[in-house]
Amino acid sequence: QVQLVESGGGLVQAGGSLTLSCTTSGLAFDDYPMGWFRQAPGKEREWVSCIAWSGCCRYYADSVRGRFTISRDNANAKVDLQMNNLKPEDTAMYYCAAVDGSYCGEESGEYKYWGQGIQVTVSS
Repeated sequence: QVQLVESGGGLVQAGGSLTLSCTTSGLAFDDYPMGWFRQAPGKEREWVSCIAWSGCCRYYADSVRGRFTISRDNANAKVDLQMNNLKPEDTAMYYCAAVDGSYCGEESGEYKYWGQGIQVTVSS
């Protein structure tokens, strides 16, 4: 059974930092590009970032580029999202997901496995 479990969320002041982690099991982790999405109340789910299976290539939404960094540890089947200079508009439920294929994508339909999400709240 495949499981993706996010951790590291919480409440932080604007300008602060958080690191989200996604630990996986039951998955041939290093076969999958991994991504992060977020969904704010009343809004559609938004792609945030993706990292290739090898870690060679990283992609970011314009809204987070330069502030967020995605990384992965294939030995421990884990992917992290370091979030710096957080803004109130970053407040959302954050989800990690595994791509259903060989390459990173920006559409939720391209992802096969999902975590249940973790809340990040940024106060102004």
